[in-house]
Amino acid sequence: MSETAPRPTLEAVAEHAGVSRATVSRVVNGAQGVRDALAERVRRAVEELGYVPNQAARSLVTRRHDAVAVVAAEPESRVFADPYFAQQLRGISKELTAHDNQLVLLLTEGREDHARVGRYLAGGHVDGALVFSLHLDDPLPGLVRKAGVPTVFGGRPGWDDGRDDAVYVDSDNRGGAREAVRHLAGLGRDRIAHITGPLDQTSAADRLAGFRDVRADVGPDLVARGDFTAGGGERAMRELLDRCPDLDAVFAANDLTAAGALRVLRERGRRVPDDVAVVGFDDMLPVAEQTDPPLTTVRQDIEEMGRLMARLLLRGLDRGAVAGDGGAIVADTSAGVVLPTTLVRRATA
Repeated sequence: MSETAPRPTLEAVAEHAGVSRATVSRVVNGAQGVRDALAERVRRAVEELGYVPNQAARSLVTRRHDAVAVVAAEPESRVFADPYFAQQLRGISKELTAHDNQLVLLLTEGREDHARVGRYLAGGHVDGALVFSLHLDDPLPGLVRKAGVPTVFGGRPGWDDGRDDAVYVDSDNRGGAREAVRHLAGLGRDRIAHITGPLDQTSAADRLAGFRDVRADVGPDLVARGDFTAGGGERAMRELLDRCPDLDAVFAANDLTAAGALRVLRERGRRVPDDVAVVGFDDMLPVAEQTDPPLTTVRQDIEEMGRLMARLLLRGLDRGAVAGDGGAIVADTSAGVVLPTTLVRRATA
């Protein structure tokens, strides 16, 4: 049996490149101050020798782990079943991979999980955290602050404690909802109902607010609560039809909700869009293009939201710009980034 060849060392790379060990260390650790020609010689020597930095030793020098925690405040069953999360994680993963950072996925289902996530973040295993799908009573923001890790949130934070240093990435939920309802009204629909998302999340609350911006006179009988799932859309649609059999349009808080509503409308013999027009929100192609008929919906760039979250976090880490007492990245904005939405017309409205 042949013996395993020893791993190349910094000294071996330095000798191969004809530079000092300190120069190799600076190049490998991404430090500034090395001339381009020397840096290129070092990189070539690293590749030729197959040198792999010792991450533990590198962390002692750079105080960086090149790892980011992605915390989804949802149970595992929801995260892996909803294509929204797949798109957001894809965007995050692409950005982190492009910067040679590892993604550590943390899910929360109960109080024990929250405590575990808090301990992990406080343990110094990651450089920062990306946190999304928060609910208003969620303890995660407090745990993140206590851990002191730089953080970017996915979605507008809903807490009201006087703090304005939380950096977040969101879509124009209220504006998109207004556009959807105005489109339905422009089709001549006057009994427009809304199936909400979980109203302890700011995205759902903002979409309800956008609906009411356009239909301020709508009574509670034309609003039914959903939960961003197809099953929730089915239950809410049955409730609405039982209360208001003459409704002629539905704005659903997301595409999965709309898909559930379409199934119930078909069961009840309502033609879409002839009898009832339907608009969703998200434009998740695995859902919106495969409903029957294909779904008119409000598009938000979910993957870009994930990429931008990671980009803001990494930019803040590179600058060393961390809020002194809250752990939030001090980015170009004191609040957050809101991405635009657009209406995509298909067959349901």
